[in-house]
This record gives sequence, C-alpha cells and structure tokens, in this order.
Amino acid sequence: MEAQNHQRNIAFFPLMAQGHVIPTIHMAKLFVSRGLKATIITTTVDAPFILKKIETSGTHINIFTIKVPAVEVGLPEHCENVHSVTSPEMQEKFCKATTLLGPQLELFLKQWRPDCLVADMFFPWATDVASKQGIPTLIFHGTSYFALCAMLCVYLYKPHNQVSSDSEPFVIPNLPHKIELDRKKIPDFYKDGVENEFKKLYEESMEALKRSYGVLVNSFYELEHSYSDHYINVLGIKAWHIGPLWLCNEDEDHKLSTDDHECMKWLDKKKSNSVIYVCFGSLSNFGDAQLLEIAIGLEASGHQFIWVVNKQKNIEETWLPKGFEERIEGKGMIVRGWAPQVMILSHEAVGGFVTHCGWNSTLEAVCCGVPMVTWPLLADQFYNEKLITQVLEIGIGVGAQEWTSRVDGEIVKSENIEKAVTKAMGGEEAEEMRSRAGGYAEMARRAIEEGGSSYSDLDKLIEELRSHAISRGTN
Repeated sequence: MEAQNHQRNIAFFPLMAQGHVIPTIHMAKLFVSRGLKATIITTTVDAPFILKKIETSGTHINIFTIKVPAVEVGLPEHCENVHSVTSPEMQEKFCKATTLLGPQLELFLKQWRPDCLVADMFFPWATDVASKQGIPTLIFHGTSYFALCAMLCVYLYKPHNQVSSDSEPFVIPNLPHKIELDRKKIPDFYKDGVENEFKKLYEESMEALKRSYGVLVNSFYELEHSYSDHYINVLGIKAWHIGPLWLCNEDEDHKLSTDDHECMKWLDKKKSNSVIYVCFGSLSNFGDAQLLEIAIGLEASGHQFIWVVNKQKNIEETWLPKGFEERIEGKGMIVRGWAPQVMILSHEAVGGFVTHCGWNSTLEAVCCGVPMVTWPLLADQFYNEKLITQVLEIGIGVGAQEWTSRVDGEIVKSENIEKAVTKAMGGEEAEEMRSRAGGYAEMARRAIEEGGSSYSDLDKLIEELRSHAISRGTN
C-alpha cells in the first residue's frame, strides 16, 4: 500500500491566518508521513513561516505561492493575511478578496494535478473550481465535531428566529444533548435581514458541504464520539477525524520552541498545579478597560499566573492597576507578545487555562490534561465553550455573554474572573475536572498511535482516495 500511495499528491489551501495555517502544516506532515506528497498553497508573506516549520522537521512539502488581490477590493497592497487586517471594514474587504482567488487556484490545479484538494471552509468556491478539474475536495473547518453539528443545525433549523429577544435562550434542535444559546452569542450574519460578505460566505460554506468529497476534522473519536456519530450518521456528512494534529507533530513543535523562554524558568520554581495560564490567541484585541478588569481579577484570586497580552510595554500603561507589577513580582508574570503555549500547558506547574476557546488552544489544553476557564469571543468559540463546560465537563465559564470582534465590546468584570479562576484552581470540583482532563489526554495519545481511532480513520481515508483515483483513471 505504501508504494501505491507514494506518488499521491494532496494539496492544502488554508485561510491566511495562523490558526488555520499551523494545523494545515500539521496535516501536510501527517499525510507525508504515510507516503503521500503534499503541497501547501499560500502567500509570499506566509511562505517563510511555513518553510521554517517544514525545514525543522526535515519533511519535504512543496509550496505554491499566490497573491491576494488586496488593491482590487480597496485594501493596501501588503494585506496578504488576516493578521494585517485591522478593522471590521477591512475584514469584510479581505473576505471579498479571497473570493477572487479562483483563477490562481485553477492555474495551480491544471499545472500540478493533485489527487485531492483540502480547502479551508472559508474558500467554499474552491470545491467547484476543483470539481471542474475532476479533483475531489475535502473541507477543513479547523473546529470540533460538536461545533460542526451545532453550526449546521442552527443553519438548517434557524432556532434563533423563534425567540422574541436577543437574551431569550433557544435550544439548538437535533443534537445529542440539550444545548442552549441566545442571539447575543451568535454572529449578526446568522440573522435575517443582515446582508454582508460574511453571511454570504457562511451560507456558501454550508452549501459546499453537499458538493465536497467530505470533511477533515481535527479531533479524535473518544473526545466527542456522540457528535462524530451524529455528524456522519444523522446529519449525513462524510467525515474523518485525524487529530489531534498538534499531538502528531509534538516532537517537531518542541524543536521550534525554547526552554530558555523566561516564563519556563519561572514555572520551574513553582509547585504542581499552582499556576493558571491566561491567553486569548493571536487575533484577540481587548481594550484597556477589559485588560484592567483581568488584572484586578487575577490579583484578587490570589493564584499565581502567567498572562499573555498582545500589547507592547509603554511608559504609561493605563490598563494596569497602579503598582500592579511590583505587587505581583514572583506571583505573576505578564508576557507581552509570543509565548510557548504548548510548553507552558505541558508544564506540571500549570493547573488551569483561561482561554478564548479557539479550537487549537482547546485541543492543546485537552492533550495536556489542563482544565479551562472559558471566555469565548467570536467564531466557533461559544459552541466550543458548551462542549468544554457542558459535555466534557472540564471547564468553567467566566460569564461571557456577547459574540463580538470589537475592542469596545462586552466587559467581563473582575469579580467574575476572580470567581471562575478560584473555582477552577482549587476545591473538589477542580480536582474532578483535572481528573477528567487527564483521562482525555491519555485517550488523545492513544488515538494517534498505530491502531488508534485517528490513525485508523486516516488509513481509511487514504485508501478511499486511492480507490477514487483508480476509478477516475489516474492511478
């Protein structure tokens, strides 16, 4: 089987955002490890980052570069990825720009003739472009089975239209558990009467499911088996779980990290499960008022912490209480910019994680056996919070009530932060969560080993793709 698969070429086309690019690199490495060839389609801006990740592993992966037509939609020429976009208006224009990438993708497919295209869910049009070339498309959403089920059921049944106010809860129909949300926790583009690029993209991505070959899911069966079964058997979507993708690349990722980071040395001096780690991902952008509440809440909790902030130090930091850094010396650490998240979560001193519930961060916490304080902001994060707190019971909510990408959005008060951190870090409930989280961490490692659920599902997918290629005469 290895000899037959060796020449198969899988192309990967991720959204130009770190949270999408990194799991795509992991996917590409995983397929290469099974004897296939891989190509990643990306921009010249993101290509060096991808190359660095690839070169460290010694894995051969091709890179094909494209150019985002930023100027054509009214963006500056340098806007080649999501991280260069700084306002909601620019986000919508960037979304529009990605819909104009069809001719470049078509050129790639004609020249390289991959056996399969793995396209980001943000590129629903890619399924039709590949279909014209006779190439099957797998869609990668980069989220959980739970979120996939919930999003599809909200799209199909529109339960948010059956309530009379934004704060009135509704039950998401046709799910294995009773899951309630309200309209404040879903994006505006879900709602009737709203028309913009995001709504158009969302609806097209739901429709593209019907025309694709199936869906790749960065999860493992033991974590959310009832939602894996539901997605495939009840909702009728062909899917394969191949994660946790990060765990499949754990050794290589550690090579890119460093034990010399200041926070790792700081953690080495701490007792087991005594530190809470606070980080909201690369795209979060809290205003000063919210950062101030976080600082007050962390200090009031009395627990030691590492807090990653997307801000550079300046002379007058109005978002910190007066004398804060002097008072927390030895008890807390603020990291401005990048931090080695996986290494931090893996450290025995870390006993909890305040997180935005992005799926990559959630899976990293699961794999490290760390319970969570959930603070969703946008995207799929309110769905993931329900999975963490209600289904898996390995987290406690901080009380976030509003889906928002605005800096001046909802303010979560310091007392709510203090209460959630205190509850997650000590007491009987915290110990029970930590025990459950540890169990899922063990299951995650077994899933990617030979014979494990994710290992076996990838085997099935590769065999299906081989058979599909033979049936269309490309063997």
